[in-house]
Amino acid sequence: MAAVLSVSGSPSPTSRTARLLRHLDDRLRLHGHDVTPLDVRTLPAQALLGADFRHPAITDAAALFERADGVVIGTPVYKAAYSGLLKSLLDLLPQYALAGKTVFPLATGGSTAHVLAIDYALRPVLSSMGALHIVPGWFTLDKDITVDDTGATVVAPAAADALAQVTDQFSTALGGRGAALSPTG
Repeated sequence: MAAVLSVSGSPSPTSRTARLLRHLDDRLRLHGHDVTPLDVRTLPAQALLGADFRHPAITDAAALFERADGVVIGTPVYKAAYSGLLKSLLDLLPQYALAGKTVFPLATGGSTAHVLAIDYALRPVLSSMGALHIVPGWFTLDKDITVDDTGATVVAPAAADALAQVTDQFSTALGGRGAALSPTG
């Protein structure tokens, strides 16, 4: 069982990115991983924007990264790049905060025109932070992430199957039971 940190870089309290991450967290737990969610928007804005490395919330967040074996980084795409909120946190972490870690980049957006943001904007930063292995990232359209009448996250079937596959690949890279689950299960 690996320790996984699931980071949402969305500033929105009704974030599709965060919903998608929590959906994937459940699948990773089925693989036997211990998953800790972190919504960057809950960290103090003054500490993030003021680059307060010593703020307790920032040091706590850095400790979560340090303890994790794997990190899922989720972000909405704005202006062909990952969110400024996520950038603020990544800038405050130690230079090699991802050293020895397996990382799964995930992005959401309104158009497939943003799909390359993972490889051209996010991946280089994750690599510069020393990630041991960055698995192929995944982009999901906002329209494929909805909420049903009970408040549960629903992912469109084609997107759900693809997400299940890449999540299982991430789990396998961590030493999990990647092939043990069906795409929907």
